[in-house]
Amino acid sequence: MSTIGTYRPGSSALHRLPAGPKMALLLVAVIGVVLLRQPWQLGIAALLVAVLYGWARIPWRVAVAQVWPLRWTIVVIAAFQLWLADWRAAVVVCAGLMIAVAVAALVTLTTRVTEMLDLCVRLLGPLRRVGVDPDRVGLVLALTIRCVPLLVSVIDEVNQARRARGLGFSLVALVSPAIVRALRSADAIGDALIARGVDD
Repeated sequence: MSTIGTYRPGSSALHRLPAGPKMALLLVAVIGVVLLRQPWQLGIAALLVAVLYGWARIPWRVAVAQVWPLRWTIVVIAAFQLWLADWRAAVVVCAGLMIAVAVAALVTLTTRVTEMLDLCVRLLGPLRRVGVDPDRVGLVLALTIRCVPLLVSVIDEVNQARRARGLGFSLVALVSPAIVRALRSADAIGDALIARGVDD
């Protein structure tokens, strides 16, 4: 799970493409996927995404790791769609979600975080006139990007500890320790920011 969204150095055309055009293409791709309504259309889209992963020389294990955390969410969504609609709706919704996540992950895998944050700061630059601090927004985004894989790692470690103790599946046994560890990590990050003068 630690490989989720982690930049992987490379020399492919996707790696060399600036962050701005990549983010624009990501927006177009996600909108395009949302507009698809037939399973075969989503099949073609998934094939194109797989080709892009190969073009960027992303190992297949890393590619699978980008959508693997969605497995239980996909199961729940598919069940609701089968109950409310039919199998076609379940395929369209679930496949569309997985493709959108895979495309977004491909952008993060081929784009340095600093490039994306610099782009964000530049785009928000004009908002300085109304009191928005682009640098602080960039810091918040950087912390968010860092904390997502950190939280996934915490949940994975808690789950492994639960299995090592021979405990059966329990939502309380999983969620409670994960929340405590997440709060401790948040306190440590806050203390580090305050120590560096990043406060009000």
